[in-house]
Amino acid sequence: MKILGIGVDIIQNNRIKKSIKNHKFRDRIYSKNELELSVSSKNKIGYFSKRFAAKEAFAKALGTGFRNNLNFKDIEIMNDKFGKPYYSKTKKITQLIRKQFKVKNFKCFLSISDEKEYSTAFTIIQSI
Repeated sequence: MKILGIGVDIIQNNRIKKSIKNHKFRDRIYSKNELELSVSSKNKIGYFSKRFAAKEAFAKALGTGFRNNLNFKDIEIMNDKFGKPYYSKTKKITQLIRKQFKVKNFKCFLSISDEKEYSTAFTIIQSI
């Protein structure tokens, strides 16, 4: 096992608070599943801020940023039954990681957190 990429991001929650009022912003950044799950979230600003930071952290861990046909909506953050966040392993993400790092199998790790003013995310991409 080898660490292929590490990414971290921090964002001011007020920035997202203003942006999520715009439906075009939400539709451009968040997947259909993420938008559906946001309805049950009590802290909408934290919900959207943490996911935004997680998408940025993933792009940094990948080492490309948002280029090579990678869009915010391609990176989907879900939660398991215990609330632990994880990246959905879509076909597109799998292809991008395999191409970028020349590996067959990999794992992505995600940790997200927020406070009143900031949200942060930390990502590791590891070969198996």
